[in-house]
Amino acid sequence: MSDTATRQRTQPAAADDPRLRDHTQSRSYLALLALTVVLAVLPLVLSERVESIAIRTMIFAIMAVGWNLMSGYGGMFSFGHAAFFGIGAYTDAYLLVEHGVSPWIAMALGAIISAAAGTLIAFLCLRYKLAGSYFALATFAFAQMFLLVVQNLDFLRKTLGYNIPILPRDSWAMMQFAQGSDYYFWIPAGLLVLALAITIAFVGSRSGQYTQAVRDDEVAAASLGIKVLRYRLFAVALSCAVTSVAGSYYTQYYFFVGPEQAFGGSVSIEAIIPAVIGGIGTIWGPIVGALVVGPLSELIATVLRNPPEVLGFLQGVTGLDVAVYAALLIIIVLFMPKGIYGTIRERWRK
Repeated sequence: MSDTATRQRTQPAAADDPRLRDHTQSRSYLALLALTVVLAVLPLVLSERVESIAIRTMIFAIMAVGWNLMSGYGGMFSFGHAAFFGIGAYTDAYLLVEHGVSPWIAMALGAIISAAAGTLIAFLCLRYKLAGSYFALATFAFAQMFLLVVQNLDFLRKTLGYNIPILPRDSWAMMQFAQGSDYYFWIPAGLLVLALAITIAFVGSRSGQYTQAVRDDEVAAASLGIKVLRYRLFAVALSCAVTSVAGSYYTQYYFFVGPEQAFGGSVSIEAIIPAVIGGIGTIWGPIVGALVVGPLSELIATVLRNPPEVLGFLQGVTGLDVAVYAALLIIIVLFMPKGIYGTIRERWRK
């Protein structure tokens, strides 16, 4: 054997060179750890009213993280994520009210059902070459179909929805605690941390890299042997499962869910807007966006309920939140096309 061949065999592979390793994933996990610590202590210093706003914001954030997996990293813009939020919400309500099943089990089952439904819907859309705006319209159509079906099914109580029975005592198994309990904050905080951990792991995995390659150039990815459909459907399944978890917790926190609260068009908007405002295709963009949208939503509701004298004409006006979101989106698209976090990250790297 020649000296050259020997050196080639004993020399470490370039991929094993520590200088070439990507430390982004490690930094993301460290940031997630810091966020976990902050979320753990936050309810200890928040008032009950602010804490309720924070909980709603975290529900927004979980939805946005789920949507971002499919639309940001997968490149398949969905305008029908209300379907998967609603599946989670109704699975939780139906199993708890009708069969006494623990919300924890119902949450897991809802995630599985949502993942299966989302995968089937995406498969049908991709199988028949629905892409871009056509794919978005198809997802919206499916969400509306779910809404109409639920409104006309007797065993799902049609338009009446479900009221979650309130227990006389605390119960971890049934996810119920005394009013104002910090557990109502810590549970969605834990679910949000889990959703972010899934995102970080996915983005750093081979499946995540292949999914992003397909998003950037489907033809080139296919020519390299990447199974385009397989990795797209995997991203869809993860996205739908995470979104479903947000729906399940929504039901448990508000003790009620109806067709409009679960499958209404505004639900899909609440999943999209935080991700767009924060930065699509980034790990932390949906969180930044939710921090903007959550308090803003509460501020708008407060103004509509009890406006100052100069804004008295706004009292009782409907649709103001949508108008404000639309204006905010226009501003973001014009001046920060990559979202708040995406733009800041890009400028920081320069």
